Amino acid sequence: MSELARRINYSKSYLSKIENDLKPPNPVLARRCDAELDAGGVLSALVPAVPGPQVAEVSTDDEVWLMSLDDGGDARHPLDRRRVLAGAGAMVGLAVTRGIWTAIDEQVVTGLRASFEDYRRLGMLTSPAVVLEPVVSQVRTLRALAAGNPEPVRTQLLLLASRVAEYASWLSQESGDEGAALEWLRRAVVLAEAGQDRELASYALVRKAEIALCRYDLLSTIELAQRAQADRGVGPRIRGLAARCEAQGHALAGERDACERALDRAAELLAGADPAGIHGLVLGSSSVTDEVPLIRAWALNHLGAPAKAAELLDRHVVHIPASARRARARFGSTRAFAYASQGEIDHACLLAREVLADAVPVDSATIRSDLKQLARTLARFRNHGAVRELYPELSRALRTSQLAG
Repeated sequence: MSELARRINYSKSYLSKIENDLKPPNPVLARRCDAELDAGGVLSALVPAVPGPQVAEVSTDDEVWLMSLDDGGDARHPLDRRRVLAGAGAMVGLAVTRGIWTAIDEQVVTGLRASFEDYRRLGMLTSPAVVLEPVVSQVRTLRALAAGNPEPVRTQLLLLASRVAEYASWLSQESGDEGAALEWLRRAVVLAEAGQDRELASYALVRKAEIALCRYDLLSTIELAQRAQADRGVGPRIRGLAARCEAQGHALAGERDACERALDRAAELLAGADPAGIHGLVLGSSSVTDEVPLIRAWALNHLGAPAKAAELLDRHVVHIPASARRARARFGSTRAFAYASQGEIDHACLLAREVLADAVPVDSATIRSDLKQLARTLARFRNHGAVRELYPELSRALRTSQLAG
């Protein structure tokens, strides 16, 4: 018992309480024990990840209602339509909303694409609340322009609108609004189909798998990701992103071998795949050129092998560009967690301070979830001096953004 406690960095008394059924084991502990005892996933299977609250979305023309299934369906929270309509006069949108139909040529389409790429770059640096409203405005503008212009410009505008709508879905997810994320994803697929693009429908499965992963619905994560991979009519990038997401689902489920196989598929499919695809419009992250080693490290963390995770992250996190704040914060928090899990608390706190410098400006729901996991691990060492110094700053970063309110 003493040796196991030393290896997994938990106290012997805590393990004794679990052994004697005085405390329930948590999934992280189960995976650490699984890895150290080479139990082949048996211990992890006994402590499944607990799913978060399920949410269903009901859409109307004017608003999206989010209905919590956990409270019997009585609590409904409307997404504030004034917020999503704010800024509707951006760019040529003002002319469109006043009924003045603008003739569009190739140069204007190129400019609209460049504007969208500017929003994507801004989204790497700041809160989704800053970017969401102008992005929503651009979707409405592109839809209206497509309705008033002939081919081939009409199709080009619809394709661009589908990608902008998908980005609005991602921004909504990062704002912590799952219902709006699913609704914008649905609209993106409709726009893509109108533009004769079937790739986005498969990519939507990947995005839904990611949303399911965030709420620990692991069966849905894996099933959706596998469905996306089964579509041989799409390019290798989408199937590679799906394999990556499947690997994350297997990692949280404690299924090491299945995770490794999915990661290997992801690496093979993504190697050399063009992020822009056949339409020249990027799907998924463009800030990290090779995400597979970082996801492999993330998976190792959740599979109870933090030392291997830390080694990988030390090599790869330093190559994430400074302009990609969200990616730096996400994988930086994973790195800090890996060191905290090994009991290297001073180094973990040092890394955490670097993470917070990026995490606070981007205000990501995903990163807040990662930081909560780090905070829970550091709480076991609450009397450590570095932890006491870090905790006020960490607590502030975990509060809900004022912009989101």
